[in-house]
Amino acid sequence: MVHLSKIYTRSGDDGSTGLGDGSRRPKHDLRIAAFGTVDETSSAIGVALAHLESGNPRHRALAEVLRNVQNDLFDVGADLCVPGEGGERLRIRPLYTERLEGWIDEHNARLKPLNSFVLPGGDPGAAWLHLARTVCRRAERSVCRLAEVAAEELNPEVVRYLNRCSDLLFVLARSANNDGEADVLWRPGEAQEDNEAGG
Repeated sequence: MVHLSKIYTRSGDDGSTGLGDGSRRPKHDLRIAAFGTVDETSSAIGVALAHLESGNPRHRALAEVLRNVQNDLFDVGADLCVPGEGGERLRIRPLYTERLEGWIDEHNARLKPLNSFVLPGGDPGAAWLHLARTVCRRAERSVCRLAEVAAEELNPEVVRYLNRCSDLLFVLARSANNDGEADVLWRPGEAQEDNEAGG
C-alpha cells in the first residue's frame, strides 16, 4: 500500500530520482523516461474520460474500460520502477494483455472496416483518445530502447501490454466517434487535387 504524507522531499534536487528498489538514477535515465511516458499516457486518458463521462450515455462502457486501463498503467509504472526480478514486486502478467485483447475484440466488432487511415478528431473524447494512443506508442518506444540496454532488467510483458494498449485506444477512439461514423478519414493527395481543380 502506498502512503504519502509529504509531497516534496528535496531528494531530487540533484537531478536524480529514486526507483522502487531504493537505487537512484538521473532523471533523464531511460527507465525514468519510460515510466514517465506511461504516466503521460494515463494523464491523456484522464482528459478523454473527462469528456466521455460528461457526454453521451453510450460512452459509459468506454469510460469503464478506460478507468481499468488507467489502473493497469500504474501497475506498468510500478513494474518499470523496479529493475530485475524484484522479489514479490508487482509485475505485469499475460492476463493484463489478454484482458486488453478481449476489450479490443468486443468494441471492434461494432466498427465498420476501414478503407483509409483515421485522422485524430471528431468527438472531443475520441480526439483525446487518439492523443493517448500516440503517447502510449511513445511509451512503448521508450521501453524498447530500455530493453536494448537492460533486457535482463525488464519484464517483456510490459512491451506486449503497451503495444496492445495503443491498439485498444485506437479502437475506443473510433467507438467514441459514434462507432466510427464520425471518424475523420485521411484523403491522400487532397491538397494536390484541390490545386488542380482550382488551377
